[in-house]
Amino acid sequence: MLIGGFQKMTVQDYPEKIACIIFTHGCNFKCPFCHNARLVTQSPEFIDEKEIFDYLNKRKGILDGVCISGGEPLIHGEAVFDLMRKIKELGFLIKLDTNGYLPENLKFVLESGLVDYVAMDIKNCQEKYPLTADVKNLDVSKIDESIKLLLSSGVDYEFRTTVTRELHSPQDFVKIGEWIRGAKRYYIQNFVDSGNLIENGSSPLDNQGLSALLEAVLPYVPSAQIRGS
Repeated sequence: MLIGGFQKMTVQDYPEKIACIIFTHGCNFKCPFCHNARLVTQSPEFIDEKEIFDYLNKRKGILDGVCISGGEPLIHGEAVFDLMRKIKELGFLIKLDTNGYLPENLKFVLESGLVDYVAMDIKNCQEKYPLTADVKNLDVSKIDESIKLLLSSGVDYEFRTTVTRELHSPQDFVKIGEWIRGAKRYYIQNFVDSGNLIENGSSPLDNQGLSALLEAVLPYVPSAQIRGS
């Protein structure tokens, strides 16, 4: 299992839980505004699973859960499933961050009870997905399948979109709203330059721009909020 990062505690990434974060290496998308370029386009120093499980064994009763993020965790298939099983055996909740491009793997973890909360990125409206994810011939039907899985699975979830001035408009958010209509939770997150981007040239929206995106999506997803503003 290629683990490229480990954050020992967070109170922000798993709603209402105290958790740690495991960052898996590698991704099937190359979003230019990605703030974790070292996990996608570079080769970081990998972390031994033993180090993580030694830590988790000492934090039983202190941590509520473990966030598995990336990169894209589900590209690792059976290796990440095995990691999840070991974490569940210790009694921790698991939150998965995913881009939803491997619906068969998402379906497996949902139906196997390996995840308790899923945060799925909605990169853009369907027409602009290949551009936003920087994947030629991207099959948007895979994203659609993952959306439908989460809407019907019974597992707690959220959808979220990181927005940039260059790639997102209110018209896009009307289409996103129609696509995920009735979602339990949906967050709009402004782009933040981490200094470790896949590609330069992205910029955040101002408050007026963010409000316009929110207003566009609210008729379809009344739960929508701007996160981090």
